Amino acid sequence: MNESHSTPEKTEIDVESVGRLQEAGQRIASELQNVIVGQNAVVRELLISLLTGGHCLLVGVPGLAKTLMVRSLADTLGLSFSRVQFTPDLMPADIIGTEVIQEDRSTGTRELKFLKGPVFANVVLADEINRTPPKTQAALLEAMQEHQITVGGQRHLLPEPFFVLATQNPIEQEGTYPLPEAQQDRFMLQVRIDYPTEEEEFQIVRQTTTGTRSSVGQVLSQDELLEQQRTVRAIPAADHVIRYALALVRLTRKDEGSPPDFIEQYVSWGAGPRASQNLILGAKANAALDGREFASTDDVREVAPAVLRHRVITNFNAEADGITPDEIVRRLIKTVPADGSDADVSNRLSRMFRSA
Repeated sequence: MNESHSTPEKTEIDVESVGRLQEAGQRIASELQNVIVGQNAVVRELLISLLTGGHCLLVGVPGLAKTLMVRSLADTLGLSFSRVQFTPDLMPADIIGTEVIQEDRSTGTRELKFLKGPVFANVVLADEINRTPPKTQAALLEAMQEHQITVGGQRHLLPEPFFVLATQNPIEQEGTYPLPEAQQDRFMLQVRIDYPTEEEEFQIVRQTTTGTRSSVGQVLSQDELLEQQRTVRAIPAADHVIRYALALVRLTRKDEGSPPDFIEQYVSWGAGPRASQNLILGAKANAALDGREFASTDDVREVAPAVLRHRVITNFNAEADGITPDEIVRRLIKTVPADGSDADVSNRLSRMFRSA
């Protein structure tokens, strides 16, 4: 996570701040409905990512309006937007920028000048990020983690707020380069975009085959978004909620403690500490969008699939049996008690809820 790059946290939460955040979230969703049909769950997860300062990986087949959704969301927040189409011949300098030699015509002297790349925007859409080699994919790592890039030994700070929203096509894998696990972990959420329902597809066709085009209006300014992020971080999460998030994450690790049998059977590698951070931050944002001033275990459950699905690495047994990371997370949620008092009689889970 990029906690060190966030604006200073609030020390207290108030009802008015949460109310303003909830209202803003509803207005943003309403504006997006002018150009996006359905996908309410996807919009909510994108809002959770933006409100916590996290990055997002969108996975869906072509034609599901991923690019339009991201661009429209940036417009509702008054954020600068940049789109990079990832291809096999894309170079790191095409993303972060490069130094060029410029001559001063009046003096005849030459000097290096840095020309900024498309990464210098509030919202960067990395379209089909798995179509470019790891060398170019890695060019985003420093930007995502440190909110800066380094060229020629010089640091260049990126604008705040800064978000990377990347897309992947799950069905076309020939000629692609899967993201390394270390880079996937930098994405707070992996959001799955499914096909629309029949009625939603009818509305899409009806709205997009006429001569009129819909647009979205700005709901928040950049400063207001940063204030909303501070509000989210100020929302309290009780110790038992944090313990619950830890239990979900730590039980994904087959070599630690006594994980459930299905973890032993189907998981190669589990989630790291960044997943625990993201579960709590996501739970806080989810609570705020519902107008609540505290995060609960139900909020953790709501965000768990999007936080964990790209961090749980399944093995060949899982592939053979058709077990997906989403199914692993679903079983974990059923296994882990939402309260320490509900721990099973084997006492395998209750120790995770002990006070620190």
